[in-house]
Amino acid sequence: MPTFYQRLRRLLLGRVRYKITRGGVLFFLAILVVAASAAASANNLLFLILAAMLATVMISSFISRLCLAGLELDFLLPEHVSAGRSVSARLFVRNSKFWMPSFSIHVVGVEAGHPPVLTSPLYFPVIPGGATLEETVYVRFPRRGAHSQNSFAFSTQFPFGFLEKTVQVTLRRDILVYPSLDPQAGFEELLAGIHGELETHYRGLGRDFYRIRPYEAFESARHVDWKATAHTGHLQVREFAREQEQTVEIFLDLLVPSGAGEWFETAVNCCGFLAWRLSESAIGVHLRTQEFSCRIPEEGDVYTILKYLALVGPRPGKPPESPADETSYQIVFTAAADRFQEPGWASARVLELDALPAPAGGAAGSDEGTAAAG
Repeated sequence: MPTFYQRLRRLLLGRVRYKITRGGVLFFLAILVVAASAAASANNLLFLILAAMLATVMISSFISRLCLAGLELDFLLPEHVSAGRSVSARLFVRNSKFWMPSFSIHVVGVEAGHPPVLTSPLYFPVIPGGATLEETVYVRFPRRGAHSQNSFAFSTQFPFGFLEKTVQVTLRRDILVYPSLDPQAGFEELLAGIHGELETHYRGLGRDFYRIRPYEAFESARHVDWKATAHTGHLQVREFAREQEQTVEIFLDLLVPSGAGEWFETAVNCCGFLAWRLSESAIGVHLRTQEFSCRIPEEGDVYTILKYLALVGPRPGKPPESPADETSYQIVFTAAADRFQEPGWASARVLELDALPAPAGGAAGSDEGTAAAG
């Protein structure tokens, strides 16, 4: 239970934190020198100077406190945000005091235990009373998951720079951050290998001949009909009535031993990276775990998968089931490959603990929120 002194201090100071500046240190040393000289000499002029200096400190503290009072922060984020990537956002600062402007206001991001969301501080020389100022900023969330609150701080040294006063505000709203979609070590090589193996995997599967037509730029040379080409003198290709749909089935094993948490974060990031890049190539993706299944584009879009990956974590669960489609190209992320020895998974590409590097650091809709200071 807080003491009387703690309650009184909280009432007087509120959420404001004070930090003395180098100029403030020199000024307070000057106050001590003047006070000692006045006490030693009993000179009335020195007492007047001392009173003026103390009054200056009190007025400075009062005015800077008024500058921080009534400030509100509003933040508009993009609809889709992924970890580790700087995205453009709009930040609004409103001065709800219609009778007084706020001067020399700094805005910085604050996050305990993690890098701040706001990548660089902002400075507003003056915020007129009742006005709202807008700035385009870049934000970066270091880890995936649901961020229920994000902290920012207003600070000022106005008017004399003796004290820096800071008040922290919190935006309370839910922000869902997807896994990192940027390639990490080995991700691009894995994707290139998958594209090559996909062509081999689906080659020769049942396709019905439709017609012979002229060759178009960037088509695969393996479909060229050389007899028709020799007969017409121009490249001709064989066209089929229906190409075999290419689908990549990704299984993320949620049963992870202790000590493999960093590897699991890398596996989640790799799943998100593959789903994102394969969907851009118009390749079907079927993500599965022991508790989740989503096939795109039939059952949703890539953001359905990313939203799930944003919140997924290791969980003890039932053993993996057989592949949903044995003709699909299968990738398995697991910490124990012996659980995928069933015949259905015989052709799967299994990525174990030593197949993906552990991350060097922690993996980190249109949302709006308002917070007020003072």
